[in-house]
Amino acid sequence: MAVDIEVHGQHVPNKLALVMGSGAQRTYGELLRRSNRVANLLHAAGLRRGDGLAIMLPNRPEFFEIAWAAQRSGLYYTPVNTHLVADELAYIVADSGVKALFVDAAFSGIVSQIEQAASNVDLRVMVGGLIAGYVEYEEALSRSADGPLPEPSQGSEMMYSSGTTGRPKAVRRPLPGPEGSWAQRTVEEGLRALYGMTPSDVYLSPAPLYHSAPITYCMATMRLGATVVVMERFDPEQCLALIEHHRVTHAQFVPTMFVRLLKLPSEVRHRYDVSSLRAVIHAAAPCPVAVKKEMMEWWGPIIYEYYAGTEGFAATFIGPEEWLAHPGSVGRSQNPVHIMGEDGELPPGKPGLIYFEGGPAFEYHNDPIKTASVSNEMGWRTLGDVGYLDADGYLYLTDRATFMIVSGGVNIYPQEIENVLILHPKVMDAAVFGVPNAEFGEEVKAVVQPKDWEEAGEALEAELIDYCRSHLAGYKCPRSIDFEQTLPRDPNGKLYKRHLRDRYWTGHQTRLL
Repeated sequence: MAVDIEVHGQHVPNKLALVMGSGAQRTYGELLRRSNRVANLLHAAGLRRGDGLAIMLPNRPEFFEIAWAAQRSGLYYTPVNTHLVADELAYIVADSGVKALFVDAAFSGIVSQIEQAASNVDLRVMVGGLIAGYVEYEEALSRSADGPLPEPSQGSEMMYSSGTTGRPKAVRRPLPGPEGSWAQRTVEEGLRALYGMTPSDVYLSPAPLYHSAPITYCMATMRLGATVVVMERFDPEQCLALIEHHRVTHAQFVPTMFVRLLKLPSEVRHRYDVSSLRAVIHAAAPCPVAVKKEMMEWWGPIIYEYYAGTEGFAATFIGPEEWLAHPGSVGRSQNPVHIMGEDGELPPGKPGLIYFEGGPAFEYHNDPIKTASVSNEMGWRTLGDVGYLDADGYLYLTDRATFMIVSGGVNIYPQEIENVLILHPKVMDAAVFGVPNAEFGEEVKAVVQPKDWEEAGEALEAELIDYCRSHLAGYKCPRSIDFEQTLPRDPNGKLYKRHLRDRYWTGHQTRLL
C-alpha cells in the first residue's frame, strides 16, 4: 500500500504535518481525522472511484484535508487557479466534469455566476462562509464520520495547465493502484535520493498550492513524514523569517522569488539565519545565471534545479556543483533527449524543439488532438520548449517556441533579453516579445516593471536600452520599452506574456497563436 498520512496519523499523531506562515497548524493525527471526514462526506454524496472534485482555495490548511480525502478515495482532484474569472472557472468545472466543488468564501461572487456550468455538481462546499446552494465546510465535517472509508483506494491529481497560450487543458493519468499517485511517488523518491530528506526535516513551500509542483511536493513530503511550512503568499522578508524560525532544511522557489530576495536591502537579507538550509530547489522558468550565482554566494552551493512538466515525460536535474561547471544548464535526463529542427535532429549547440523519449502514459482531458500533437513520428514527446544540448549532454533552455521572435529571418529568444534586463538595479520585472514591424516582420519590444514607478519614462527607457546594448548583440536589443506598474505574472512565477503581447498585435496578422 502507499505510504500516506494514515500511517503517520496512526504512529506519530502529534507530529506536525503542516504549519502555515500565519501560524495555523495541523498534526498528522488531525490531518488524518479531518481528511477522513471529508472522504466520508464525498462518499455520502455519491462520489466513487474515478469521479472528480475541484478545489478553489487560497493556501490554507483545508486545501490538504480535501486533497488527501480525494487521494485516499480514488478520486481525481483538480486545484483551480484562484485568479480565474467566472468564465474561466466555468470552463474548468464543465470540462473536468467534477461532481464536487470546494470554494473559499472569498470567491463566492465568482461561483454564483457559474450555475449553468456547475449544474452536474452534486456537492458544493464553501470554506469560511456560506451562500445559497452550498454547505459550510466545518458544519459539513461535524456531521461526517472520522473513520476511514470501508474500501479506500488511491486517487490522483488532475492538473490544468496555466493557459498562457490558450484554454488550459488537464493532464490526466490512469488512476493508480495501491502504490499511490505516480507524481507523488516520483517526487518522494527524489526528495529522499537527490535531496537527502528524512522525516525529521522541514520543507518550505512559498508558492500557490493550485500549481502542480507546490501541491505535489508538499504531499510527497507528507508521505515521507516530514513537516511542511506553507506561506499564504510569498513575501521575501517573511520567507527568511520562516526559514530561521522553523529551521527549514528544504525549500522550493521559482526564479522571480530569487530576484525579489536579492533585491531586499543588504541589512535585511543578512538579518536572518538561513544556515539550516541543506537543499534549495528551483524550477518553473529559466533562472538567469547571474541571479543563481548570487544566490549561491549567499546561501552556499545548495541550490538544485530541475526542468519538468506536469505531463511527466520530460525531466532533467542538475546539482549545484554540476551547475557551476555548466552554468545556465537545467541538467541531464535519465531518458534520451533530442533537439529537433525542420530538417531533423540538430547537433550540440544548435537550438531546436526539445523532445524526450519514454515517460508515463497520460492524456490531455477531452482533447485527443492536443494529446497526439506533442508526439512526433518516433513517439518522442515535447512540451513545446526550445533549447540545445552541449557536448556533455546537458540541456539549456532558450524559450517557448510560441514566444520566439523572428525578425528579418533571424530567431531571437526573449528569455536571454529578459535575463539581462532583470539584473538592472532599477528593474523589478521584465517581459520581452515580438511586435509588428513592417520591414522585418517583428521587432523586439520590452515591457518593464520598474523598482520605483516614479522613474518610469523616456530617461529610464534610454538607460535600459543602452544597458542591453552593452550586454547583447544589437539585433537582440529592444527597439522600445514600455512600463507597467505590475506585470501579469502568476504568484508561482508564470508570466502571462500573451496578455501583454496581444495588445500590440490587435489589427495585425500574427504568426503567433
